[in-house]
Formats: sequence, structure tokens, C-alpha cells
Amino acid sequence: MSDSPNLALVRRLYDSGMAPDVVAEVIDPDIVWDITPGFPYGGVYKTWASAGADFFGRLAPRFTSFGAVAEEFYDAGEHVFVRDHYHAVSKSGEESDARFIHLWTVGDGKLTHLVQAADSHVVQQALIG
Repeated sequence: MSDSPNLALVRRLYDSGMAPDVVAEVIDPDIVWDITPGFPYGGVYKTWASAGADFFGRLAPRFTSFGAVAEEFYDAGEHVFVRDHYHAVSKSGEESDARFIHLWTVGDGKLTHLVQAADSHVVQQALIG
């Protein structure tokens, strides 16, 4: 059974590792990027430019590597749920695997909204060292 168009769109983003060319194709520039409170730099970012600069731009420098490992995808029409974990290595060498659930909203063939719920404590502990 093949993926629905919405699920295929979300899977493509994860499979690319957030490659800039794929991000440009699948993420709506006006996306709402909602990161759970307690997660480093948690908050609501309104536009991809803001999420890129104000969330990822501050988060990435604190890690040697940080990536979403996504293996479970659930299609719910205009929404796609993704469950698995982030694998990260902090600048101090602390490794962490923090569970997450991402809820994506798809509209007009683009990702328009992300709501993230994650085990923020695990990530914060890795940063403390």
C-alpha cells in the first residue's frame, strides 16, 4: 500500500534530513512552528524564516549533531502524526535520545503547521552535561 500524498510529503521531509531544497519545496513559508514549552527555545514561531533563525539558529550551535529519527507515520487526512525520537550529541559530548510526537497540518500540498511534543527534560539534561 502506498502512502497518501500528505503522508508522502511529511515522510519526504524526514527522509531528506531537512535538506534545504526539500524544505523549500514542502514547507509553506508562512508555517506555524509550535515547539513544546520546556524544550530549548520552545515557543511558537510564525514563518519558516523565524523557525529557521530563531529556533534552529539558536538550537543547532549547542549541539554537535541533532536529528529527528522518524519511523512511525500515521495518516489522519489533513494531519499526519510522526512518532519516534531525536538523537542528539551536545557540544560537551552528552548523547540523548528524546521521544517526540509531531503533528503536521497539510494544506495545498505544503506543510502549514507543526505542533511538537517532546521529552524536553532529556534534551535539557544533555545540554547541562
